[in-house]
Amino acid sequence: MQGMVDRQLFEIMIENDFLQRVEDRPEAELAERIGGLSGMPISSFMQTLSLTQALQQLLNGQMLMLIDGLKYIQIFLVKKTEKRAITEPTNEPVIRGPRESFVEDLETNITMIRRRIRHPALKTERLNFGTYTQTDVMLVYIDGICKQELVDEVKLRLGRIKMDGVLGTSYLEEYIEDNPYSPFPQLQATERPDTVTASLLEGRIAIFADGSPIPVLAPVTLNMFLQSAEDYYQRYIAATWIRWIRYFFLLISLLLPSVYVAVTTFHPEMLPPNLLLTVAAAREGTPFPAFIEAMLMEITFEALREGGLRIPKTIGQTISIIGALIIGQAAVEAGIVSAPMVIIVSLTGIASFVIPNYSLGLTLRLLRFPIMLLAGTFGMFGIVISLLIVYMHLLSLRSFGTPYMTPIAPIRVRDWKDVMVRAPWWKMSNRPVLFGTRGGTREAPVHLPHVPKDWDGD
Repeated sequence: MQGMVDRQLFEIMIENDFLQRVEDRPEAELAERIGGLSGMPISSFMQTLSLTQALQQLLNGQMLMLIDGLKYIQIFLVKKTEKRAITEPTNEPVIRGPRESFVEDLETNITMIRRRIRHPALKTERLNFGTYTQTDVMLVYIDGICKQELVDEVKLRLGRIKMDGVLGTSYLEEYIEDNPYSPFPQLQATERPDTVTASLLEGRIAIFADGSPIPVLAPVTLNMFLQSAEDYYQRYIAATWIRWIRYFFLLISLLLPSVYVAVTTFHPEMLPPNLLLTVAAAREGTPFPAFIEAMLMEITFEALREGGLRIPKTIGQTISIIGALIIGQAAVEAGIVSAPMVIIVSLTGIASFVIPNYSLGLTLRLLRFPIMLLAGTFGMFGIVISLLIVYMHLLSLRSFGTPYMTPIAPIRVRDWKDVMVRAPWWKMSNRPVLFGTRGGTREAPVHLPHVPKDWDGD
């Protein structure tokens, strides 16, 4: 297959008179000579009796040798594919952590994991999907830590997939989710090798696909989407404070426009008198009710955000920021929207960027609109009803059988060390119960150093 073969290696084979070595040889001697590969610059080769397997290897970029009188086909591994260099993560940057992300080459990605977990218990199982693409998919887990029931369930769900092509892990993700109609992500996508490594050590399983730099992890819980790799490279006190900020701004991103609509429409008595007068004065000339005003501004902000992703990078950020400022200022001066609404929508947009996981942030942006509709119809009662519906849905959601709200519901007090707070490493000695094998420990008990009371420093 021209373009997929290492031409330099192939030319070396020709220069070494490889073809002359196999001419006019008995079958036994020929097999021995080819099998030995004496003096050949090829590390390995394969033999097969199956024409189907040989054809598949040819389409993968390998070289076949068919010799008259020889009943099996020689497959020489001379495949060469161009691949992107390992670069710094773009969606999950950190200050103190490693600066490398996955690439589109499957073997390179697996090697990055093996470099971090140097243990024979690290298992990889290769699968193949796509009638036409024949995409290699790799399951990665640690035997003895990952539950065998989880491995069997992942294989069972993947084994049901029959499709023409698989171009990434997102193609598989929608087939193996517990609840495909839920807006919440039920598998965790990441581009960081250290995140995958930490997940494997907890007893989770990773799914890689050739051609995709984004593997997915299963199972997953809601609190994992609010954790960042940076949390585990900073001191636990600072990491806990940042995590509290994320939970606070999650509520801001989801509820702030709805609360504003409900208060200004149905419950103005909830505002202090001075603030109420200010808001009333700002909305005096606005032609639309608060609900329509909020919907218009939110849809405009979503359009600016999506447009900023499509605009060339050199001008995208500038256009999105300036465009938002100009549109907001012009809308206020024209009397179409009020200034407080521009502030509310801006704070909501900033809060959505605090969420470290893009999939969860997208879900919150989606849920914001029906909650605003209920708030504009029923006031604070509508917000409470919407929160109850979301919470009941989260309680019923599962990720490969694992409750989505664990360890909060059901309550697992031992696993609270890495939810709202990030406990120090010497406190997180046990693995999560629902992921890894029961009773598994990360480390032996640690004896912290202490200074004797009578120590004078000499």
